[in-house]
Amino acid sequence: MDKPKITAKDFFLWAGATVAFYWSVIAFIFLLFNYIDYTFPNALTYYPADPYASGISYQMASIIVLFPLYLWLMSVIRRDIARDSSRGEIWVRRWAIILTLFVAGIAIAVDLITLLTTFLNGEELTTAFLLKVLVVLLVAAGVFMHFSADLKGYWERFPERRNYVRIGVTVVAVVSIVAGFFIVGTPQDARLARLDAEKVSGLQELQYRTTSYWQAKRVLPASLALLSDPLTYGPLPVDPQTGEQYVYQATGALSFKLCATFNKESRGNQIQFSETRAMMPVPVGGKGMMQDTWQHGEGEVCFDRTIDPSFYPPLNKVQP
Repeated sequence: MDKPKITAKDFFLWAGATVAFYWSVIAFIFLLFNYIDYTFPNALTYYPADPYASGISYQMASIIVLFPLYLWLMSVIRRDIARDSSRGEIWVRRWAIILTLFVAGIAIAVDLITLLTTFLNGEELTTAFLLKVLVVLLVAAGVFMHFSADLKGYWERFPERRNYVRIGVTVVAVVSIVAGFFIVGTPQDARLARLDAEKVSGLQELQYRTTSYWQAKRVLPASLALLSDPLTYGPLPVDPQTGEQYVYQATGALSFKLCATFNKESRGNQIQFSETRAMMPVPVGGKGMMQDTWQHGEGEVCFDRTIDPSFYPPLNKVQP
């Protein structure tokens, strides 16, 4: 019997379906990884105030676009096979399925090797690590079993079961998108958190300017207007949400407070990042670093600061 000839349509249908499938599966895995990292944050790792900036939005978009595309391409392929059974024997189909089985098998093996290596090395098996291993194992095993059955013609003999699998996978994909709104918040929540991060950055800049002003003049500024010298600092940072100035008040000879109104309570991993950003070098002559916490709740929050002259010595002596 002559081998069925492959057409350009066959090739590009299978190539497109394969690319869409691989891309959507990888996006799904990394999306779940991001959810795991966000739910079980590593104290040594920074995650931005806007979680959608960490790749989540790209992964969501990939699944939303490519997974339906894959289902549509496969429906076209299935219709062609139903009309002409020889389309199920073309080499590009067998190569695509066998390649997928190979990749899934490798993924399962590497996943188990990583787990065992970590265990045998005596390293801590964290919740996040175990969940990531489980995600890769389940996805790879599911892909392997599905395409192994496809290669044996199982889905052609039981098309209703294939439909159940298609519905189940679609539900999982939809749930993975919707779950993100509960785990990391909606894009609107992320925007508010990003605005809060900008407010913290503005307060850090004002703290730096205030400390620099005291080092130069040995007196705290009476108002923020004194910190807007264009020759030294440039424009004052303002609230990015309202456009209004932040609240500043000198509360003593060496103490002051800075206030802003925040939209949401800060997360722990974002607070650490703020502390890192707050460690800005003082002007020439200083000996320390500004190490502060910027943890905040919702609403107006004030940060009390006290200058330690031993860390921030004056830059020069004031002339009598």
